[in-house]
Formats: sequence, structure tokens, C-alpha cells
Amino acid sequence: MTATTLRFEIDVPMMRRRVGGPLEPPLSENDRWHYTQRAQRTQVIRLGVRDAARKAGIPTGRHLTVTLHYQPGDNRRRDADNLVPTLKAACDALARGRNRRWIGLELVPDDTPQHMDKRMPVIHPGPGERRLWLEIEVTP
Repeated sequence: MTATTLRFEIDVPMMRRRVGGPLEPPLSENDRWHYTQRAQRTQVIRLGVRDAARKAGIPTGRHLTVTLHYQPGDNRRRDADNLVPTLKAACDALARGRNRRWIGLELVPDDTPQHMDKRMPVIHPGPGERRLWLEIEVTP
């Protein structure tokens, strides 16, 4: 991180897979949702990340580095790569993208490697509250 890099942390929405169940990341590589349910969950992430980034006042820049963090609240084994669909939806919310109907803040022109580094998700095991958040570094 350089001296001009700005760092932000924003929460990513989590959902309950069943009534009364625990909060969990909305999307996983292991999910087998019907495409309409998957689209709804993707929309929840995009809108939630867009609104949180707006509220945090994240400025536009020429490059973003984005890392998804997950604190599951227990010590069960988990694969970090299962969180990649959630990371992708969150990154789509920060960039413009090619399709103008997509929800995006346009902090960078696109979420391609030229404008955005998407780091592998990080899992923080241990007891405590469940939490899902993004760490965003903006290079002006």
C-alpha cells in the first residue's frame, strides 16, 4: 500500500437460508439455487455493497484492490474459494461493467485486472459474531 492509497472497510449483506437459521454468505460455489433465487441473492449483494460504499464515501480511482473477509463465528473447516461468487457480485457493484443495466457505482471503469485486483477471500475462524466484509484499497 502506498502513501496515497485509501483504505475502506464495508459490510456485505448476509442472508438466512431458512427461517430461524444462521446468517450466511448469500452465494457459494456449492449452492444449487434455481437461477431466479440465485439472481435475487446476487441482487441483494450488489445493492447492499453499492449502498454501503456510497455511505462510506469511497471515491473513484484508477485502481481498486478488493478482499472479501468472512468471520463465520465457529471453527468448522471451510474453503475460501467457495466465497468467490459473493466476491464477484460485490466487485460488480463497485465497477461500471459493460452492461448499463447492471448496478454499479463506477468507482473504476470495469472490474478487469487493469482496474481492479480481486484478492482471494480470507476466512477468520473462531468464536464470535458472524460477519462478512470487504476491504477496499483505492489508488487515486
